[in-house]
Amino acid sequence: MDEYGTVDLDFLKKAITPQTALISIMLANNEMGTIQPVEKISKIEKERGVRVHTYAVQAFGKIDVNVNKLGVDLLSISAHKIYGPKGVGALYIRKGTDIWPFIYGGYQEREMRAGKENTIGIVGFGEAVRVMTEKRDKDKKRIAKMAEQLKKGIEEKIPKVKFNGHETNRMKGTLNFSFYGLEAEAILLALATKEIYVSTGSACSEGAEEVSHVLEAIGLRPEVARSSIRMSLGRFNTEEDVKTVLEELPEIVKRLREISALDIDED
Repeated sequence: MDEYGTVDLDFLKKAITPQTALISIMLANNEMGTIQPVEKISKIEKERGVRVHTYAVQAFGKIDVNVNKLGVDLLSISAHKIYGPKGVGALYIRKGTDIWPFIYGGYQEREMRAGKENTIGIVGFGEAVRVMTEKRDKDKKRIAKMAEQLKKGIEEKIPKVKFNGHETNRMKGTLNFSFYGLEAEAILLALATKEIYVSTGSACSEGAEEVSHVLEAIGLRPEVARSSIRMSLGRFNTEEDVKTVLEELPEIVKRLREISALDIDED
């Protein structure tokens, strides 16, 4: 992938062999928000006769997700990312796509997954989709505006900071910054004392001590990757939240750099 985290299509073409059965790719990266060229990937794979699956959990509700436009055979989504209940999701399967059960014994889930359905969760998922559809356009505009204010404020108020991700081709509510010369964990803990909660990577990798494989893949040095935090804005964030972050974060970074022994060289 390139420096923005976008998959290299030429590399992908070369990676396909006669044994390739499936291409599976995120629609949008969960650490930087970079949107992948899934539509182009689907066209490549159709020529090769390979099925395409996209993990759209992070993107669903934040950008337009249309299976026909994307051209995918399979698509995964989850309720919790649109403020629905945890533990329930959905898999879109294009008609004509061969798929076999991975849990046998019963006939639930159209004979694809044995076991009692989480009926309450499914109903909750449906309601979350209804609310999302109602609020989506308004939420997108408001979140994009707040995220831009936050991004601009951080870049103006804090020296030696690097924005990770594509400037335009990304989910607007996901921001990832590297703060040279610092450890992300120190920033995270200092912000938490102000009741500002961010993450040092994706929710899936929370607690892992290794350098983020996403930031490593875009070419960041390990010490720069370890200085990176992710900020996500959503429906319940306000402009007052953004204002608070822009008041507290510059002071925190300044204070931590004064006591840090790490190199803050940007090269």
